[in-house]
Amino acid sequence: MAQKDSAQDEDEMAVFHAAMRDVAPLPAPDKVIHRASPAPAIPRKKNYQEQTATEDSLSDHISLEIEAGDEWSYVRSGVPRQTLRRLRRGYWGIQEDLDLHGLTRDEARQELVAFLDICAQKKYRCIRVIHGKGLSSKNREPVLKTRIGNWLMQRNEVLAFCQTRPEDGGGGALLILLKASA
Repeated sequence: MAQKDSAQDEDEMAVFHAAMRDVAPLPAPDKVIHRASPAPAIPRKKNYQEQTATEDSLSDHISLEIEAGDEWSYVRSGVPRQTLRRLRRGYWGIQEDLDLHGLTRDEARQELVAFLDICAQKKYRCIRVIHGKGLSSKNREPVLKTRIGNWLMQRNEVLAFCQTRPEDGGGGALLILLKASA
């Protein structure tokens, strides 16, 4: 039986070679296919700027001045401007609110830091912070408005913020877009 199988194999090979007699080989490709092994997983060290700011590291230095009544907004470098337009138009629903009316600067900073930390843990994307219009403040100027904006710019998880629509608080509140968690 083994001789019968080898004779059959030889016949099949002869038929194959006869069929391939006029076939020309393909030209060698001009591309090199790299088959590199995947890089080993190495834990990434956090960069100082990537670390979430804590209440002690939020500076009160005001890097952005705004006039009373001005509408203002911020979008982190590298984030498309379209993201800010979407935020303004209500693309993301407000998931949580923080009202800072009547708090001192230090109390507001502590509340804001705690609020942002909780929102990040709960994986919220869009939140609102109500800072007030400053109508009860000395000289009727918004004390918290500028500071909160500057504190938010220092937080790595904040991608963008803008003044809310009039029905959501207008010039007395900010709509904030946070990074999507993985």
